[in-house]
Amino acid sequence: MSVTSPADIEGATNAAACVVTMHQRLAEFLREGQTLAEIDAFVGKTLAELKAPSCFVGYQIRGHPPFPSHACLSVNSCVVHGTHQMRASPLRRGDLVSIDIGVRHKGWIGDAAWTYAIKERDPISEALMRCGVESLRRGVEALQPGRPLIDFAKAVQSYVEGECKFCLVRGLGGHGYGKDLHSAPFVANVVPSYPGEWPEAWKAIKPGLLVAVEPMIAISSSETRSVGREWPVFTADGSMSVHYEADVLVTEDGPINLTQGLFDLPEIVG
Repeated sequence: MSVTSPADIEGATNAAACVVTMHQRLAEFLREGQTLAEIDAFVGKTLAELKAPSCFVGYQIRGHPPFPSHACLSVNSCVVHGTHQMRASPLRRGDLVSIDIGVRHKGWIGDAAWTYAIKERDPISEALMRCGVESLRRGVEALQPGRPLIDFAKAVQSYVEGECKFCLVRGLGGHGYGKDLHSAPFVANVVPSYPGEWPEAWKAIKPGLLVAVEPMIAISSSETRSVGREWPVFTADGSMSVHYEADVLVTEDGPINLTQGLFDLPEIVG
């Protein structure tokens, strides 16, 4: 959809603000020793208070059961789509937990993810997290009106794989959204490697485009694995991963990160 009217822009902005508020509350809440079930219950309760219920819980795609959690809770080698049911053991010092929050507020979606280190992090985890934050920043800036979508992937991939020497996860990427959680266009984090791999790569970015862009980065593998019909997606080699996602509205003057407040979150919590 094209988001250009003041009322639509306000709706999208307010939904994104709910996501930022939820992450701010999480940054204060997260502690070593918590279980994913406890964290998900906190998310559900807080979103109810914000009058912005989760648009993830109960979400269903072909081949998967309904998503069981209020948030995607992905720890260490889990790249995305982690659930509160996948791990009973509590968070430990040094864990990386990526939390993806999706809400519906007055008919509009907000959808953004951030990664937190529990209590402390080793040097490679620190480098991985900072790479993720900067890659998102560079990618958002590349979403300029009149330019092709591939500019986003070029900015992200050249930094993550060219400068930082980490691995962008293949097969996953960002997406349009608005009053639905997922819509066109798909926004890849890597440039296509063969014709037809990403048909929308050269699509021109127009004012009014609303997209959730989300680099997913692993230490040493671009491939993933999953188990049966379960939701969580893991790095193929078990290496650490991070996930950062922002809601972006493209205007005639350039991109506006509706979730800019996430960049002020602490990197280490608990």
